[in-house]
Amino acid sequence: MKLNFLGGVSKVGPLSMVMHQNDMTLIFDHGMLPADPPEYPMRSPLVDIAFLSHSHLDHCGMIPALVRQNDIRVLTTHPTLEVSELLLYDSLKIAGIEGYPKHFEKADIKRTKAAFDMMGYSSKREIGGLEVEIHSAGHIPGSSMFEIKGEETTLFTGDINTSNSRLLWGTSPVECDNLILESTYGGEEHKDRGETEKELLDKIDETLERGGQAIVPVFAVGRTQEILMVLNDRNYDVWYDGMGRTVSRIYQNHEGFIRSIKALRDSVGNANKVKSHSTRKQAMDAEVIVTTSGMLEGGPVLNYLQEIRRDPKSSILLTGYQVEGTNGDMLLNNGMIRDRGATLPVECEVEKYDFSAHAGHSELVEFAKGCEPENIVLMHGDKREELAKDLDEFEIYMPDEGETIEL
Repeated sequence: MKLNFLGGVSKVGPLSMVMHQNDMTLIFDHGMLPADPPEYPMRSPLVDIAFLSHSHLDHCGMIPALVRQNDIRVLTTHPTLEVSELLLYDSLKIAGIEGYPKHFEKADIKRTKAAFDMMGYSSKREIGGLEVEIHSAGHIPGSSMFEIKGEETTLFTGDINTSNSRLLWGTSPVECDNLILESTYGGEEHKDRGETEKELLDKIDETLERGGQAIVPVFAVGRTQEILMVLNDRNYDVWYDGMGRTVSRIYQNHEGFIRSIKALRDSVGNANKVKSHSTRKQAMDAEVIVTTSGMLEGGPVLNYLQEIRRDPKSSILLTGYQVEGTNGDMLLNNGMIRDRGATLPVECEVEKYDFSAHAGHSELVEFAKGCEPENIVLMHGDKREELAKDLDEFEIYMPDEGETIEL
């Protein structure tokens, strides 16, 4: 078996991996990184079939270009199909606004939707003499690991989380000969989730007690829904805004991919949804506003920040990783944000909480050992060496972009 990574292997970039096995050429993910400027994988060779692990753009963002080139099926789950479609149209819109090159058109997204071949967890499919089984990755709803069984068994993890969250059950190891493992948080650990949730809620209580308002910037996919579930523990006046509204509606229709569909529906139902300009004005008086974008790079959050940024009694409570150079990163480090060409000071209290949907270092090590592989290929992380140190009993591969390895 030969593997060739087209992107996203030595860092958290646009992931794309080609596998040659049984006279078949398979491709796993084909993403783009929505940075400034965007990053893309190398051009794919002709392939026979594609597998999409989940709907984040660094995994799905170039799938329409892949389908146009190859006219192939794309195996994935139903939530991944629906949310990917949403994000792909949005990425085209942003490319037009920012003046970035467009690598596909709306017609290609429609063609891709028709090419999706849906599988449920634990379902199996025969492909060219190989048996494919799909497992939950615990990362976001619909996220998947692919188990490929031939003469040997290979597991491609995509992005994984082994810890339970409000939204999802964590994933579990799958015995295999070859493990192709993400390493986003190699060398880094996460705090206990329950402790993080309590810290967030306590900070909101503190903010409200001093007469302020809490703005909680969130990612639309997964994070909006989890934060609404956490906030539902308290009797806050919560409003939510941005693309998370649409994603929340999608997820409520996919019971088999959510830890507790009732808890999700209750949490979304107990919050107030911003539906129009007039309700956005109403939301300005809320105790807690949950809104995209999670890195403050656009979306309704900037409108809310313009209203409260001079209020030292209010809080901006970040819930995710802030890429260097983004507004969220600038706010954390310099107390400033960029909006409409101006750099503006922010006098609110700013805190960051780790609600990562990725496994931490020790969880990745435990997962890898539980799979009992002979070979481990570390991908999708810039600290793979840290992870490799704790997996030295295995044969470890850390290829670069464009490199072909043989297992």
